[in-house]
Amino acid sequence: MRLPIFPLPGAILFPGLQLPLHIFEPRYRALVGSALAKDRRIAMIQPQSAEEGAPLFAIGCVGKIGEVEALDDGRYNIVLEGESRFRMLREIDAATPFRQIEAELIHETDDEVLSSAERASFEREARDFADRQGYSVDWDSVERLDDVLLINGVSQIAPFDLAAKQALLEAGDLRERCELLVQLMQFFGRSDPDESQVTLQ
Repeated sequence: MRLPIFPLPGAILFPGLQLPLHIFEPRYRALVGSALAKDRRIAMIQPQSAEEGAPLFAIGCVGKIGEVEALDDGRYNIVLEGESRFRMLREIDAATPFRQIEAELIHETDDEVLSSAERASFEREARDFADRQGYSVDWDSVERLDDVLLINGVSQIAPFDLAAKQALLEAGDLRERCELLVQLMQFFGRSDPDESQVTLQ
């Protein structure tokens, strides 16, 4: 399938989650306008560097525009709702101001669950990480999330670097993503929260 892309470094979207975006560059305003006129879908995928036209990672996530606010000066505030991960096959030489790719969707299993021991171990690690980093978390709300929303949600918002977040997106299943998340929280949790040198790249 053909997908218009928004290659934004550090912006990761997971299925079932939302990503608010402020769209101000002319090419991405054109992208949103085009998506709104068609199926409202935009593919989020990370470039491998911040340079213009940089190569793309292989895996991204398709989002459907839910909320949209069109501002008087042509900018947009939108909320993307994650639908499915995809694998990029090739970039298309498109005439549009925004980049486009040919991609295939990755089948997601809807009923993935962790064992009670895995869930408890993850929550312990997440509490330790939040305490070390000085984050305030509503743990009652966290406990009510199902396993998929919990693991994907933490993966999307966690303060890890580009390479780490991409690795989480590329994890093959929920259990693999959970294990990687625990390793990353242990790795990044050893650093001072104000220290920016800790990186997996």
